Amino acid sequence: MERSLHKILVTWDFSEKAEFALAHAVKLSKQLGTQIELLHVVKKESDIESAMAKLDDEAQSAEDRYGVKPLSKVIEGSIFHAIGEYTKTEDVKLVVMGTHGIRGMQKITGSWALKVISSSEVPFIVVQDMPRVETYDKIVFPVNFKAENKEKLIWAIYLAKYFNSKIYLFKPPVDDGYYLTKVNNNLLFAKKHLTHYGVEFELETALKASKFEDEMLEYAQKIEAELVLIMTTKGIGLGDYIFGASEQYIIANSAKVPIMCVNPRKDVAKANYSANW
Repeated sequence: MERSLHKILVTWDFSEKAEFALAHAVKLSKQLGTQIELLHVVKKESDIESAMAKLDDEAQSAEDRYGVKPLSKVIEGSIFHAIGEYTKTEDVKLVVMGTHGIRGMQKITGSWALKVISSSEVPFIVVQDMPRVETYDKIVFPVNFKAENKEKLIWAIYLAKYFNSKIYLFKPPVDDGYYLTKVNNNLLFAKKHLTHYGVEFELETALKASKFEDEMLEYAQKIEAELVLIMTTKGIGLGDYIFGASEQYIIANSAKVPIMCVNPRKDVAKANYSANW
């Protein structure tokens, strides 16, 4: 399995949460052999020079703390668009971001973290705390009826191969024949490919479909999972922010389990999944 991740991007706002994200990026970088880059966004071009000097100091300090010196970059724009655009033009395959979760007016307009994530084509790992351990031994992989489930399987296998992870498949209890068929097809697909690539896994079923996300997070906390792997809503819009796309609540989970969000991509959706990962 080739190392295709060339750069891990860390969104940097000089906060404690950004430090959490950097610590997780270092954890990933050490195993994947990738560069880390700190990215800070300013509102005015005139602020770039002073912010860059400050960011360079942070990069040097990071080397003192972690033994790894990140690259540093300051760009102008809105965080809701600039970060996503940057990942499209640079050799970025993964973004790690710290978040405070949903609070205040964010409960009405939607999680700012989800807005940033949905602007990009690359996956985000969203964290709320320092890494508990240096591994990803346990990864929770919720399985539902959506075709996009197959996209995040690529990342589950990728991480499992490098971290020797065990994948915990978590599915809803479905009675409806139409959705049951789709869930079972996705489940069979996942089992087939996990088995093919020698990835250990086990299956758990939620008790209630209506409480699927809550039960999934409780399960992740119970088994002390290091990561939960989800898909973001395809074509997410204002209505999802106002009424609450489920992933914005998963991202802000009270157990502070890191969440990897994979954005649906047309090129991946059309790919031949029997090919090498």
